[in-house]
Amino acid sequence: MTQMLSGSAAWLIVGFPALGAAVLLLGGRRTDRWGHYLGVATVPAAFVAGLSAMLGLAGLAPQQRVQHAPLFTWLSVGELRVEAGLLLDPLSLTFVLLITGVGALIHIYSVAYLADDPRRRRFFGYLNLFVAAMLLLVLADDFVVLFIGWEGVGLASYLLIGFWQHKPAAAVAAKKAFVVNRVGDVGLLVAMMLMVAAFGSLDFDTVFAAAGSSGGTATAIGLLLLLAACGKSAQLPLQSWLLDAMEGPTPVSALIHAATMVTAGVYLITRSHEIYAAAPDARLAVALVGAATLLFGAIIGCAKYDIKQALAASTMSQIGYMMLAAGLGPAGYVLAITHLVVHGFFKAGLFLGAGSVMHAMRDEVDMRRYGALRAALPATFVTFGAGYLAIIGVPPFSGFFTKDPIIEVAFGTAGPLGWVLGTAALAGAGLTAFYMTRVLLLTFFGPRRWAEQAHPHESPPTMLVPMVVLALGSAGAGLLLWLGGRMAAWLAPVLGGPAEAGTPHAAWGWTALVLSIVAAGVAVAWWQHVRLARPAPRAGSSWFGRAARRDLYGDAFNEAVVMRPGRALANWLADPAERALDRVVTGVGGTIARGAVVLRTAQTGYVRGYALWVFGGATLLLAAFLVGW
Repeated sequence: MTQMLSGSAAWLIVGFPALGAAVLLLGGRRTDRWGHYLGVATVPAAFVAGLSAMLGLAGLAPQQRVQHAPLFTWLSVGELRVEAGLLLDPLSLTFVLLITGVGALIHIYSVAYLADDPRRRRFFGYLNLFVAAMLLLVLADDFVVLFIGWEGVGLASYLLIGFWQHKPAAAVAAKKAFVVNRVGDVGLLVAMMLMVAAFGSLDFDTVFAAAGSSGGTATAIGLLLLLAACGKSAQLPLQSWLLDAMEGPTPVSALIHAATMVTAGVYLITRSHEIYAAAPDARLAVALVGAATLLFGAIIGCAKYDIKQALAASTMSQIGYMMLAAGLGPAGYVLAITHLVVHGFFKAGLFLGAGSVMHAMRDEVDMRRYGALRAALPATFVTFGAGYLAIIGVPPFSGFFTKDPIIEVAFGTAGPLGWVLGTAALAGAGLTAFYMTRVLLLTFFGPRRWAEQAHPHESPPTMLVPMVVLALGSAGAGLLLWLGGRMAAWLAPVLGGPAEAGTPHAAWGWTALVLSIVAAGVAVAWWQHVRLARPAPRAGSSWFGRAARRDLYGDAFNEAVVMRPGRALANWLADPAERALDRVVTGVGGTIARGAVVLRTAQTGYVRGYALWVFGGATLLLAAFLVGW
């Protein structure tokens, strides 16, 4: 049974950050003194509105927890009618609380982090715009409104990644993110065109109801939606923008990687699960892309010395786990969303911890110039350590309750494919333990490698408090969501799936295997970076290390396969057109020039000649009048 909410009440969730963005970006310099406070206030306000809506849903029977908030008629052309509205259900509100909760902590952190930036007010305007667009995306009631939020996220990410536009690297990274995401957006646009052609609607309910009997159309739509998800969530082959996006301020990295943008692709896949239920081949493609990406990102993370890029590679890998889970069908949907939620806590905490280290080290990002910082930054060390334990899956930290079950369900897939997906996920767990231990050791342990004039110091309270809250979430969120199958029961009205999806650790043998692989990854990292006790770790000379540091040649592949052939094709197609246009222009110019030569002969410079022309013209006019009369 579907309930109806008033549009104005639902709009408050999106309206608060949207209002903040409008005031901060249109108010001009008169808002510089207090604009950041407004930016901070709007996101907790949206969180309260979302929490109120969630509590209201929780008080209803499960079959009544899908509520529509109609707003207005967006488009009416012939038989196609698009109603703009918002959808409040357990899935959308889970994302709302994640986006606004983690987003509010990042906003608070940013007050001190950008305290000396003269464009701080504009930065908070962009942050508010980012949050508002992401909220619109997850609350959309149809693919049209979702697409508007989707594009708004792309615009806001471009503005935030390139916020320090005086840095050429930041400007280039922003353009790269924008262009690569447009490639994925083509997939979403074409999928929407297919929906209109096949189903005559872009409304979720209509499309999902008709997808079951659409055969190959559902497969085509599913693959196109996967292409769109790969762009936003930095999955193969559209992953190349993510590491370059680290040129933006650290709070931007935290927001993109933990609560917005990269989670949009996972949301799109899970929201469209009924399409993938009718298209098993497309769903298999989702799982394969996720498995390949989780290994791809983990391998890159093993070789990075830039702390933010190492964490960015980690995000690519962890989103790969979510995509893999989403591609496993009903048993994996809840696991994908649960891992996404806890990932929001520990990844935001890790990025904010990295920002705290950079704040102490005068914006230095090379971990080879860190070392022994746990004594100088004790609070940062503890909060970062909580995120570290959560991401590698040490019990009872959050990742243990979310990532390990994904590995178990992957191995449970029928046939040889289960062993392929499960082995990839298991190997990813070991690599995750290795590269995250490497980050922890290079930053906080070992010999001191920073310059004498450096005086690392702990961050101010406005930065530390959000880090502490996120550390608590990293430690306990997974257990809270797992106990009693809470997450599975909450998401059941939308995603369905077996109730046991919420209690994944029945097979403790798998848990022991995963923890053994994790322990091996930690041990290898310890042996390499502590026992060897290198005073200044050097980049290895092996082909594998060089390839990982160059992002496994992802950019080189794109340039060789896409950019250069595309440029050559464009030039080849443009040459005939340019030659034809040149002939037209030259011909017109030549004709005018020859006409000018003829007309120039009449310009003799003699007054008597001009008088003769005047007399002749007057005679012709007089004759014309007489004949007409």
